[in-house]
Amino acid sequence: MKLKSPIAALLFAGAIVGANAPVLAAKDSPLSASGLPVPRYVSLKSDHVNVRVGPTKDNDVAWVYTRAGLPVEITAEFENWRRVRDSEGAEGWVYHSLLSGRRTAVITMKDKDELATLYESASTSAAVAARLQAGVVAQIKRCDTSWCRIIGQGFDGWIEKQRLWGVYADEQVN
Repeated sequence: MKLKSPIAALLFAGAIVGANAPVLAAKDSPLSASGLPVPRYVSLKSDHVNVRVGPTKDNDVAWVYTRAGLPVEITAEFENWRRVRDSEGAEGWVYHSLLSGRRTAVITMKDKDELATLYESASTSAAVAARLQAGVVAQIKRCDTSWCRIIGQGFDGWIEKQRLWGVYADEQVN
């Protein structure tokens, strides 16, 4: 095929490269391979999840997650692969079957030595149920506009949504 101009050649080359590029879909976009919204939060199914530099098994393993239940955010999809980002901002590609729709979150604090307060109900005037360290992973049971009920080993209660990584500020979880 002969192209008449350098610009046409660049556009053609971009179309060829783009044909195999990952689908980067906006939230609620019909472009996602799964038909689900992108971005969205999920969790890891296994204690051994390979994270690859690209969306095929031919790509190198960049690192391995070793904690089932860890929340990650899906930022893109390509066929059966999901690009995920963790609470520290690291991104890579994971095969879809290693991810779960089970919702979890990580406790976040401005100061790592500070403790997050877990209350018996969704109010700062409620009794304190526990104090949790930054980095603790909890299962999300439900969230309203500003509070989430979370559970984990030895704790169950309500925490201010802003203390969690794994749920969007405007999201409600039932």
